[in-house]
Amino acid sequence: MTFAHPLWFAAGVAVLALVVGYVIAQRRTRRHTLRFANLELLERVAPRRPGRLRHLPTGIVLVGLILLTVALAGPTADTKVPRNRATVMLAIDVSLSMEATDVAPNRLDAAKVAATEFVKELTPGVNLGLVTFAGISTVLVSPTAERAPVVAAIAALKLDERTATGDAIISCLQTIDVFSKSISGADGPAPARIVMMTDGKQTVGRSVDDAAKVAATAKIPISMIAFGTDHGTINYQGSAIPVPLDTSSMQQIARISGGDYHTAATADELKSVYSQLGEQIGYEIKQQDVSRPWLIAGTILVMLGAAGALVIGGRIP
Repeated sequence: MTFAHPLWFAAGVAVLALVVGYVIAQRRTRRHTLRFANLELLERVAPRRPGRLRHLPTGIVLVGLILLTVALAGPTADTKVPRNRATVMLAIDVSLSMEATDVAPNRLDAAKVAATEFVKELTPGVNLGLVTFAGISTVLVSPTAERAPVVAAIAALKLDERTATGDAIISCLQTIDVFSKSISGADGPAPARIVMMTDGKQTVGRSVDDAAKVAATAKIPISMIAFGTDHGTINYQGSAIPVPLDTSSMQQIARISGGDYHTAATADELKSVYSQLGEQIGYEIKQQDVSRPWLIAGTILVMLGAAGALVIGGRIP
């Protein structure tokens, strides 16, 4: 917890002064009582005092004042706030290498399941779009807060030849740019990110380094997910073709764009990565004012202390 206005803690000196003043007043009262020569007469003419219980209301009032002092100091705490203006482009590799069965039942089917869960669990209000890429990149769903179109598009994914990773990045950036212009307001451009899942090396299209630099200029980080293992193979025209991960290229894309890199060798690991990304994308940590509980508690204690003093001692301390 931090405090927006810590100088208000100086008011605690006034509370401390009240404590000291109360103690001095009680001792003075006791001395004056002892000076009374005829104690028997004092007991007859003075009302019976409630003993130590009489100090309780004053103590409650003082604690309440301390809580009010904390409230004045403006306590703040880290709070997860939904990023309802955020735009996310999900890019999925549908090249033939995704047919490899090193991830059961195969890379593409496992990716479909994990991506669908990611879509359904993403914070409501976040605008989500879908791009697929093989030899060319295709925008299947423009950014929308609706989840059904994205889920349906993921279920219908089909394999194709070649891998145009750089083109897919550019397609995502262009889609984000067009969409952002329609929703930008007084707060400026909405935050955006690309989540790209791929398993192989680029074979055609624009350089991935160039595309990543464009993303960095636009301040749109790319979260790269390397899905599969280094031992995957596909059956192509009767031959077993190795389809290992191109981790160095994917790490380079993440580094240049200011994003992050993840690996997933199983369907469960892929789901875990998507879950982590969903938390990062859907929410942001902000400092929020949390003085209200302190203010309420302090006010209640002061009122209870004052009421107790009236009941016990017949006056407000």
